[in-house]
Amino acid sequence: MNYIISILIILLIVLQYDLWVGKGSIVEVRELEAAIEVQKDENKQLKERNDALKAEVLDLKKGLEAIEERARTELGMIKNNETFFHVIEQK
Repeated sequence: MNYIISILIILLIVLQYDLWVGKGSIVEVRELEAAIEVQKDENKQLKERNDALKAEVLDLKKGLEAIEERARTELGMIKNNETFFHVIEQK
């Protein structure tokens, strides 16, 4: 009878060790869950950025207004019969 109790206690200790410290332990699972949450947040930000870029690409393919706006702001282009005024503010 003492042998059976001793074997059961040893088995319980081994199983508890695997649960708390071994591969697939509770600590490891919590770390992986935290890593998953971080990755989900990053994926969400990247998806929002991709959606914005996709909308911009569609706008540039279909609308002339977006192309004109980019030409004016990024390249400093002006239309015919327009006068460009550069205002310099004094400090």
